[in-house]
Amino acid sequence: MSTKERKMDLRYEIREISSRDVEDAADLIARLKRLNGEFDPLFRPSERVDQDSLSALKTRISNKDYIILVAVSQSKVVGVIKAAIRDRVYYEPRKEGAIVEFYIMPEFRRGKLGKQLFDSMVSALRKRGAELITAEFPSQNEIASKFYNKLGFRSLTNVYAKSQ
Repeated sequence: MSTKERKMDLRYEIREISSRDVEDAADLIARLKRLNGEFDPLFRPSERVDQDSLSALKTRISNKDYIILVAVSQSKVVGVIKAAIRDRVYYEPRKEGAIVEFYIMPEFRRGKLGKQLFDSMVSALRKRGAELITAEFPSQNEIASKFYNKLGFRSLTNVYAKSQ
């Protein structure tokens, strides 16, 4: 199969997560956590990362403070983005949409899916009243940093850590 033919097979649909997507999406979130561990040892995933990803996703799917979108290709989840809606009680704009998890299967990267999934999330967050969009990821993740900088984001806060 040629590269062009493979690209044609990479069609997808972006939509809100449903219960039938939870296991596939949880697998992608566990992959994200393992990837984060490659950037910094303080992000080393637990031995239960697969079970914890599934459990956390099951509780967040019906929580009104979260929006979870998936990209689906041939009935398989190939991308997931999750955002938390937060009240910035001391600041304006007050309502924040924080992208806290974002992962795309490697074969679907370097195309338009990442930007389209991101744009879909921004639209969903704005509909829920978010006036500020933020993204959280390990500071050593240069790929994520470049992606968000290209979209006009800038650093807003720093979190420092020291293992005891």
